Amino acid sequence: MLTFLYTKLDDAFPEQVMGRPRQTTDAELVCIALAGALAGQTSERRWLRRARREVGHLFPSIPSGAQYNKRLRALVEMFKLAIDLLALEYPDFEQALLLLDTTPISCGRSLTTIQHSDLAGTAKRGFCAAYERYYWGFKLVYLCTPEGFPVAYELVPANTDDRDALRVLLGLAKIEGRIIIADRGFRDQKLEAEIIELGGVLLRPSFRKEKLKHPDLKRVRQWVESVFATLKGQLTLEQHGGRTIAGVSTRVIQRICALSAALWFNNLCGQPGRHLTAYEG
Repeated sequence: MLTFLYTKLDDAFPEQVMGRPRQTTDAELVCIALAGALAGQTSERRWLRRARREVGHLFPSIPSGAQYNKRLRALVEMFKLAIDLLALEYPDFEQALLLLDTTPISCGRSLTTIQHSDLAGTAKRGFCAAYERYYWGFKLVYLCTPEGFPVAYELVPANTDDRDALRVLLGLAKIEGRIIIADRGFRDQKLEAEIIELGGVLLRPSFRKEKLKHPDLKRVRQWVESVFATLKGQLTLEQHGGRTIAGVSTRVIQRICALSAALWFNNLCGQPGRHLTAYEG
């Protein structure tokens, strides 16, 4: 997968035009980072030690810890570009059915961390109804295909209302002719009208006292929960370890890009689906 991915990204990524020529290109660095995410790494330092042993034959020059950390945080836009490039070759990307939900991205639990973290003032305290717990950090709003390939995504403060979080995505994704399946927390007549005006449809479970009943979506709703389980479990998003805005953003987009790459390569191999066992280290 890394070989196929590197050849695709290296042709599309912009060439370095200033400064001393780098021994490790942006495409190589992105591939190294994605390999670490797929291997379930939670520490960049430990992953670099493993990378020299396990993928050093593919990438002879692997940056040191400090250089890797600094360059990776400057490559957020390259991760996004990689996802866009893979989407062009992913057959289900344009399908009509999409899944929508939010999931907590916790950034600290102790009062000392909250007060002295570089995220203080940006990260907020929110409540996750699915886990019935309060947390401090951000909320990932995620719009994807049934298999989990991202269509649009964004990090918002944890106290952001789900409906406002969806409005952020409406400017990022093409929803014309598409059906978005969400949970009942996205109930809003004005929001549903906005989506209809854009050419889409929002489906959600009904509340008990609603006159207009929506179809039973429990089984379909489990699909997006499975996607989050993959991101937070196998791809270790729950243990992202970010302590700055740049750090959290990089680690989140790194995991999303790793999931996209696995789905893309599985499809190339004729085994479409969210099967990541073969990538685990």
